[in-house]
Amino acid sequence: MKKLVLLGALALSVLSLPTFADEKPVKIGIEAAYPPFASKAPDGSIVGFDYDIGNALCEEMKVKCVWVEQEFDGLIPALKVRKIDAILSSMSITEDRKKSVDFTNKYYNTPARLVMKAGTQVSDGLAELKGKNIGVQRGSIHERFAREVLAPLGAEIKPYGSQNEIYLDVAAGRLDGTVADATLLDDGFLKTDAGKGFAFVGPAFTDVNYFGDGVGIAVRKGDALKDKINAAIAAIRANGKYKQIQDKYFAFDIYGK
Repeated sequence: MKKLVLLGALALSVLSLPTFADEKPVKIGIEAAYPPFASKAPDGSIVGFDYDIGNALCEEMKVKCVWVEQEFDGLIPALKVRKIDAILSSMSITEDRKKSVDFTNKYYNTPARLVMKAGTQVSDGLAELKGKNIGVQRGSIHERFAREVLAPLGAEIKPYGSQNEIYLDVAAGRLDGTVADATLLDDGFLKTDAGKGFAFVGPAFTDVNYFGDGVGIAVRKGDALKDKINAAIAAIRANGKYKQIQDKYFAFDIYGK
């Protein structure tokens, strides 16, 4: 009788295990070269705001997530061929990208800025950029903005595989500047030794035609994962987990309006 009771209890415990234990892991694509959002620690592990937010969302959804590193311009192709199930890599929600993928609600929103030598004067009309070499990350919204807005003004646009490569060439004088996310530029360059002597110049760039409605998580068209992630974003915003992660990296509300 005791054996039967024990077997019955074991059966109930198995049935009561979270259903996600039987589900396939969610593969999340990320480019780990975008501090403070995602970068590599000395031991080779991924760290950053995007990474922590992703893990919090997976915990909220009760799913196992596997991180897959990929260069930024290869993330959407990797999603479409099912190498990954979602992109959580500071990808802005734009109309052009929505033709290829579905986006969740935003999980943060910051403007783009231009960084050049401190003291460089750049007016709102940006005429001073004529003849200047401006580095942009290949495949980013900043590359499209630079090519369509800055290049017609005479700026020479130089695409790079990663923002870290751009920082090296800006610091070495091989580039006159770079345009990228303001928070990325501040934490990843201006606050570092390499960024001494450089500063934000010109206006903040917020045109929704280029910079969209904030940064979201991309999934394949029609994937129900979108709704699950949206619910998880709302949950961590409500339970304080989002703010806990935000305060680890930023001294302001990065979620935006």
